[in-house]
Amino acid sequence: MENGGEENQSSSVTTSYRYWVREASQDAAPLPVPRKLSADEIAPPDSQPPTLGSVWNKAGTWEEKNLNKWSADRIKELLGSIGSVEFPAGKAQIAEVTKCSGDAFLVTVRNKKRVGYTYEIALKIKGEWTIREEMKTVKGHVDIPEFSYGELDDLQVEVRLSEEKDLLQQDKLMIKQDLKQFLKPVREKLSQFEEELKDWSKYSRSAGPPRLLANRTETNTRELWISFMVFLILWRFHFELPSPEVY
Repeated sequence: MENGGEENQSSSVTTSYRYWVREASQDAAPLPVPRKLSADEIAPPDSQPPTLGSVWNKAGTWEEKNLNKWSADRIKELLGSIGSVEFPAGKAQIAEVTKCSGDAFLVTVRNKKRVGYTYEIALKIKGEWTIREEMKTVKGHVDIPEFSYGELDDLQVEVRLSEEKDLLQQDKLMIKQDLKQFLKPVREKLSQFEEELKDWSKYSRSAGPPRLLANRTETNTRELWISFMVFLILWRFHFELPSPEVY
């Protein structure tokens, strides 16, 4: 019994982790030695790639920014800048952008930015045509059905005239065919809008694309100049006031 107890005790000692470490042979792997890192091995704090989302979105996960206000205003501005379109028997221009409904957005997903939009537009047209040697003023509408980002090559227009009772059917068909020529300048302006919209994806946390920032800087400069001029006028007015007479 005593020998058995001693054998069990000796076997438990030899199989313990502490005994194995203490009795490790020289063939065992050496213990790791602390080593000072070099400057090249230490990554500077600013070497981490910047996140493209908001400050709270460090991981660059899903984040969506609403660009409806800027996009609608910009589309109206661009389409309103289309000048007069000439036809064989007359000319016409956009009188008003009566409808510009849709959505535009900037999405950050997996630390990548993507833009997109979907819009539907209606234009009010006013023009003059020479019909049977008589100049007539005609009003109409050019409707652009829903279109999305990257679909400008497939853009279509639908033309309709206002109530023109003194026009023959053939005259109306001619005018409608002329108004379809607005498709080309409208597509060009919308292509410009799409390119400007892409600029939003190039700036991580700025207020917007360069054009928007330039306009904002120009506005701030003008406001500062006006404030300075008002200050000069008030300052001059103050020192030119006659001092009150003392009786």
